[in-house]
This record gives sequence, structure tokens and C-alpha cells, in this order.
Amino acid sequence: MGFFARDPRRLQLPEKETALPGRDQPMRLNPRHQVLGTSMQAPFPPDCEAVLFGLGCFWGAERKFWQLPGVYTTAVGYSGGYTPNPTYDEVCSGMTGHNEVVLVVYHPGEVRFGDLLRVFWESHNPTQGMRQGNDIGTQYRSGIYCATDKQLEEAEASRQLYASALQGAGYGEVTTEIVKAGPFFYAEEYHQQYLHKNPAGYCGLGGTGVTCPG
Repeated sequence: MGFFARDPRRLQLPEKETALPGRDQPMRLNPRHQVLGTSMQAPFPPDCEAVLFGLGCFWGAERKFWQLPGVYTTAVGYSGGYTPNPTYDEVCSGMTGHNEVVLVVYHPGEVRFGDLLRVFWESHNPTQGMRQGNDIGTQYRSGIYCATDKQLEEAEASRQLYASALQGAGYGEVTTEIVKAGPFFYAEEYHQQYLHKNPAGYCGLGGTGVTCPG
């Protein structure tokens, strides 16, 4: 992944006017999830809900969520920025505004949104701004991109609880952005379920060891 970055552009989000133009053509990929056997692309079952999580390198982040019972499917991609249908290299340039995110489609009757939030908070350090460990850049920022107002409210309440827990453990301010989700652009096929295809592949996730309340 994109560690050891020193270009200052990679630590500051671009303005819409200066973002890369991207392209109209979406990424081509096999929609079948290599672990779950489900489709990574809509339409999804009518009883499912979706959310996007950004918590650093999306390879390890996706694995965290596909392992949860009640998750219908996952996929990795880009969101939170301006450039339509970006490539991985474009996102790593810092000139798209996008974050590396995981699309999580889940059955609310089988797994609570709060359970997803707990995995999110405990799997990374949400106080690091535009980085996760050695992975440096705006595409590694902490973020929750919600599909509904209910998700937004629950995510905000969860952030407050976890921020208090982190403060008690000596950590700084939580920098996680929590907003309504914008467009999601699928990443290249080789990124999808990367750690299933490459079991010894890089995973830069590292939590704080602080338990998420609730």
C-alpha cells in the first residue's frame, strides 16, 4: 500500500476544482464474492442495508467485515471524494479526495449496526488523521459513510462513547468523519477479497486495544 508518502498533497484533501477528472466508465470486475459467494453488486436482497467504512488499508478492513455472521457481502472501493471511477494510482496520488472504503451489505435482523461499528472502532486507531500507522495519505482517513439518518445517529452516538473511552486510555481526539454516503466506486478486481487471494499479503490494521462500549 501507499506508505512512506512524503508528498504534502497526500495529507490535504483537494478542492473539487483541482481534483482529477476521472472517467465515465466504471471498473470492470467479476461480481462474485470470492469468500461469501454472493454478489458484490446491486441489486441486493430487500432486507439488507449498506454502509461504507474507511479505516486504513482496505485489504485488511474488508476481511474484518466478511468474517461477521449476518454480512451478506463486502467489496472494496473509493468514496468520499470527487473523481468519478478513479484508479488505485489516482486515489494514492491524493488528488481525488477519495478514501479507501469497504462496502458492507448486511442483514439487520442477523447483525446489528452497532456490531459493525464495534468492529470498525476496534480495528483501527481513529485518532491519527490522514494516516493509519505507516500508511500515510488522505485515502487512509477514518470515516463512516452512512446510507440512512438512523445510521448517522447511531454512528455519532457511538463516536462519542468511543471518544470518551479513548480519552480515558490516553489517546487524542477522534478524527473520524461521519457523513451521508456519496457515490461508491468499485476498486480494481485484484483488490477485491485481496487477503483471501493472498493470505500472506500486507495488512496494516492495528487497533488501540480499547474496547468499544455498547
